[in-house]
Amino acid sequence: MLFPEILPFEQEKFTSLVLSHQLRQKDPRLDFPKAEQRIAWPDAAESTPGLLAAAERPDPCGCRSGCTGWMLQRRQEGVLRCCLGFPDYQHCINTGRHRGISQAAAKIDVEFDYDGPLMKTEVPGPRSRELMKQLNGIQNAEAVHFFCNYEESRGNYLVDADGNRMLDLYSQISSIPIGYSHPSLIKLLQQPQNLSTFVNRPALGILPPENFAEKLKESLLTVAPKGMSQVITMSCGSCSNENAFKTIFMWYRNKERGRNGVTKEELETCMINQPPGCPDYSMLSFMGGFHGRTMGCLAATHSKAIHKLDIPSLDWPIAPFPRLKYPLEGFVKENEQEESRCLEEVEDLIVKYRKKKKVVAGIIVEPIQSEGGDNHASDDFFRKLRNIARKHGCGFLVDEVQTGGGCTGKFWAHEHWGLDDPADVLSFSKKMMTGGFFHKEEFRPNAPYRIFNTWLGDPSKNLLLAEVINVIRREDLLGNATHAGKVLLAGLLDLQNRYPHLISRARGRGTFCSFDSPNDAIRNKLILLARNKGVVLGGSGDRSIRFRPTLVFRDHHAHLFLNIFSDILADFK
Repeated sequence: MLFPEILPFEQEKFTSLVLSHQLRQKDPRLDFPKAEQRIAWPDAAESTPGLLAAAERPDPCGCRSGCTGWMLQRRQEGVLRCCLGFPDYQHCINTGRHRGISQAAAKIDVEFDYDGPLMKTEVPGPRSRELMKQLNGIQNAEAVHFFCNYEESRGNYLVDADGNRMLDLYSQISSIPIGYSHPSLIKLLQQPQNLSTFVNRPALGILPPENFAEKLKESLLTVAPKGMSQVITMSCGSCSNENAFKTIFMWYRNKERGRNGVTKEELETCMINQPPGCPDYSMLSFMGGFHGRTMGCLAATHSKAIHKLDIPSLDWPIAPFPRLKYPLEGFVKENEQEESRCLEEVEDLIVKYRKKKKVVAGIIVEPIQSEGGDNHASDDFFRKLRNIARKHGCGFLVDEVQTGGGCTGKFWAHEHWGLDDPADVLSFSKKMMTGGFFHKEEFRPNAPYRIFNTWLGDPSKNLLLAEVINVIRREDLLGNATHAGKVLLAGLLDLQNRYPHLISRARGRGTFCSFDSPNDAIRNKLILLARNKGVVLGGSGDRSIRFRPTLVFRDHHAHLFLNIFSDILADFK
């Protein structure tokens, strides 16, 4: 009998069993001379009900590379089992069976993407733990999960310093657009004409390269949101929002001035942080929102206390963000009432702060609150919020640092709202390779050095982004995010039905999915268990697990994850 030690289900009664192995290399554990062999268990009974060996239909096992074998399937339980017992088919060796709810992974281009996880140690392993000690002697490294080998990481798979290969559904906190070591980006770096862009980083505000405007038109301006012709690049999400705040405040003050120029008093009082030179404006934000860790951004951030503790802040209004009940179709009236309550509070706060002489110059909101717990609101909520901003003369800033770049199935998540005038300013970073913000012409700074720093982004990132956008269009990765997201969310909903004591409020748009666990302790344990089975997940909010895969995350990656996670939930204690 083949592989007796790693096929624990071999005594089960199947009508027939056909295994077809397509081998790339000979494995010493195979005791048959040909690459294809028929096997039948002696005790398999023809009359066994509900059992099927998929004898006529090839279906790759999805465990790793090296074969495309027949899947064994038990219809009554939806069992999917690996057909092959190679020693490097680590998932099957670790679990002994797939109690998954999903079909198996399909083979893809292994030159770019691996076929599945491969675990050699626990995570973090010994090498990562040693490196943690070294780094912790230099800086506080307590947030480090493990150290990575990026040279070996490819596609959707992250390899750590101990050689563990994991399916990455977190993608560097949602910042890898088209997978690790994408061939198109590597090719870009190998082209001699691009060498100078990567070697010579300019101070863009005063000495940009001669092709800078051209490269902006080839990259960022090809995906500019409706109504926004202006763009300024930055280095990260926090500085993008910080400077977007400044842009809105300057716009608002210029509205108030009208045709009048800046007074001597304004010039003098701004130097000592006093009005009228430093007007007492405010930015309205939402409870649960996250917009960065710089001073102004922290005043608008309300996701976790550790972000804000001990840091002086500003008296800016904080509105409640809707807390929707799920399933949405079961709580239509309740959710409409919740959103109405939040919108009423927004208007009340604008009026209240105007009376306090702390005028609300702008409103900042995420299309989906990300760090704060993957909190969604309806498209209608955002349409009404946009109208409130317009009604009260507030600049409307949409923070797409985490939702932008295609993960929701549209390039910008706000496109789901269906508005012709969705925002005045839009910030971006992460999957966009560079930070920055788009804005309308009327928000353009009226003098040099008003929005400024040494780098103002990095031209090499714009070069990479242009190629990322080409790949997204060429491979229809927005459509892929929609389809793969449906597979992922459907699987999460199925798991929710099976394990309601562990999963609730499964939700998502595109691959931007999440669910809630009972508490943070169980959430953190599930993340650790998944990591040690070869899947990288992330947390958000108090007890949510979030999914932030790359745009090249396909249906079969979702099926592979769901199989692994189903086993974890089945064994959870």
